[in-house]
Amino acid sequence: MEHVALQNNKEDIVAGLKKENDRLKESIQELSTLNELSAVITSTMSLDNILNKVVSSSVKAINAEQGTIHLLDKSDEGADPFKTLIRKADETTPQDRFRLDVELSGWMLAKRQPLLVNDFDSDKRFLNREAGDLKIKTLLSVPLVCKGKLVGVLNLFNKKNTSGFSQNDQRLLTIIASQSAQVIEHARLYEQEKHLLQIEKELEMAHEIQSRLLPKESPAVPGFDIAGASYAAKNVGGDYYDFIELEGGRWFIVLGDVSGKGIPAALLMSHLQATIRNQAMSDQTLVECISKSNNFLYLNTEGNKFVTLFGGILNPARQEFNYINAGHNFPYHLKKDGTLEPLKVGGLIMGIMPDVPYEDGTVKIVRDELVVIYSDGVTEADNEFDDMFGEERLQELIAKHHKKSASELVAVIYDAVKQHEGSTDRDDDITIVVIKAV
Repeated sequence: MEHVALQNNKEDIVAGLKKENDRLKESIQELSTLNELSAVITSTMSLDNILNKVVSSSVKAINAEQGTIHLLDKSDEGADPFKTLIRKADETTPQDRFRLDVELSGWMLAKRQPLLVNDFDSDKRFLNREAGDLKIKTLLSVPLVCKGKLVGVLNLFNKKNTSGFSQNDQRLLTIIASQSAQVIEHARLYEQEKHLLQIEKELEMAHEIQSRLLPKESPAVPGFDIAGASYAAKNVGGDYYDFIELEGGRWFIVLGDVSGKGIPAALLMSHLQATIRNQAMSDQTLVECISKSNNFLYLNTEGNKFVTLFGGILNPARQEFNYINAGHNFPYHLKKDGTLEPLKVGGLIMGIMPDVPYEDGTVKIVRDELVVIYSDGVTEADNEFDDMFGEERLQELIAKHHKKSASELVAVIYDAVKQHEGSTDRDDDITIVVIKAV
């Protein structure tokens, strides 16, 4: 009996040592996995590389068939707010690409807790899926939480060679997720910042290119003082003005405002400039020039894009300005007697329909008279009280400062608008052209 007892005690000791040895091996493996991840966390790896390492380490450490990371994508307006960024599978067991639909997403958004499922087919939380659409037997999912905010989900599918995931598996994956969440979020924010910096760089380049399209200096026209300026609300804008020298000492003067803002508006603006220059320098009337430009814009722009434009041909020898207003804000002609006449003759905005009939008008601009052309960024400029600058303020400025030079009057108008805006962010470009007879 004593021999049997000693034998049983020996076997118990061996079994206990084996169990402790297995536990130590498991702990060493866990520490090895966490050390690898710590090396990643303290490195400068890219977001994709970090995600790859986190998922592959998790699949290997917990002995799963597949793993995925889904990051919360607030910009996605679809039903599932999570975006699968990384998927890893154990190469020894090729499987279909497992996925979970909005049920898991909704559960994780609501609970923000680990989810362990070892009988997936009968789990009541996932019974609404279509039969046969998934080959998932077991699932372990943990949230990625950074500073109290859910940023994503780490999932493992199908524990290999066992009946399912254990509580130790859940504990280890939770540790991995907690160590990884902050570095993943920081890496994502860093890549977003790099992307924004690249966009800013491209916008600066676009601004430089667009600036070259605008006149570098005012034209020297006998008997006239002419000036213009454009101030984009953003890096690039949709306002356009130009001075184009024609035969016989005449000048084509134009100011346009394309629909939209930013890069799309800037692209249409450059398209408009090329069209107007090409047509203006052809041997044709002003009506023909604007009509053909309208047809060209209609054929080569999207249906929701259009242009308001005021253009005219200045004949200095005759002191005449032949103009067309294509749906633009009415420029003002300040006469010798102090009256302000809006220049309205023209037709519809450009680019929305073909073969628009345009009419032209002609005004005399004699000594001390002037014409002020402007974009709607002037009159529609808002302040913090939603009070627009308006036409009345503009008319008062023109009447009060009409004796100033053309460039000085441009500056006066712009400064007044800027002062009116105060700290309010500008929504629209501001462009001003002044033609003054001297």
